[in-house]
Amino acid sequence: MSEIIKNRKEILFLYDLADGNPNGDPADENKPRIDEESGINIVTDVRLKRTIRDYLHDVENYELFVRQIADDAGLLQDAKARARDFLPKDLDLQSKTFQEAIKIIDNTILKECIDVRLFGATIPIELTLKKKEKGSITHTGPVQFKMGRSLHRVKLTYIKGTGAFASEAGKKQQTFREEWILPYTLIAFYGIINENRADETHLTEDDVKALYKGIWNGTKGLISRSKVGQVSRLLLVVTYKKPNFHIGELDKLISLTHEKASDEEIRDIGQVTLHADSLIKQLFDNKENIEKIDIMMDERLPLVDETDAAIDDLVTYLKGKGLTVAQLSF
Repeated sequence: MSEIIKNRKEILFLYDLADGNPNGDPADENKPRIDEESGINIVTDVRLKRTIRDYLHDVENYELFVRQIADDAGLLQDAKARARDFLPKDLDLQSKTFQEAIKIIDNTILKECIDVRLFGATIPIELTLKKKEKGSITHTGPVQFKMGRSLHRVKLTYIKGTGAFASEAGKKQQTFREEWILPYTLIAFYGIINENRADETHLTEDDVKALYKGIWNGTKGLISRSKVGQVSRLLLVVTYKKPNFHIGELDKLISLTHEKASDEEIRDIGQVTLHADSLIKQLFDNKENIEKIDIMMDERLPLVDETDAAIDDLVTYLKGKGLTVAQLSF
């Protein structure tokens, strides 16, 4: 097993989607989430974490604490039952105190479940030893994301169509299908990996590498009807060597311009230009505090510097600024 992380890290992640819904709001007809004041598309941190979890479990075969498990009757397991899954089958429970049993569950979950090591969890415990007792385990995860926000205003579009079946038996009328989509959205996520919490959940460097794969490959590989076509565009991770230090708000250091009449007319990544001069300046100004920078960049990302020169290879570009940079590879 690799070492527990010792250094703070910041994450900037950009991805886009055309003609889809990156995060529907079930309380509002499952419409894409939009800040009504600014017209900005919002994607919750919970949506991104779910994407990461699904990829790590379904593709990389990691165990998760937070996942849907149903019995033979189709009834979903609750969190208390899920916690009991992590008691050894041969454990003599009657020989343990409640606190000893909780400790066993906690240690087993942290050892086996990468999502708790990454994101933390509040785990309710209900056990019957000499009597029924209740308690809980709480871990604040080292990895936390702000809500993702589009770098431009978006256009909410309503689509209506017909279904294949009759509206009810004996009727000629077909059912109607209704949905809300965004013609285009380019979303920025910002996150921090807190080294001070990593020791509590036993978060390792190998876990963090898996996280990066979950962000990049999970987003691109989320092939559902509303999200097919998502493309990961940029993943930048800054690892610091100065304790308890980070630049902050890396997502605010990227700006977008275009030649359309309005943001709402953007339909493709090729119609915008992303300006990285503020980001590059902050990285350069803080290079004495930075241990390394890891980057994954899509070849279609239209990134330019302060002279508006295209940055086709961000790794080479930042190395030229005297920074220690590496290409992420999955």
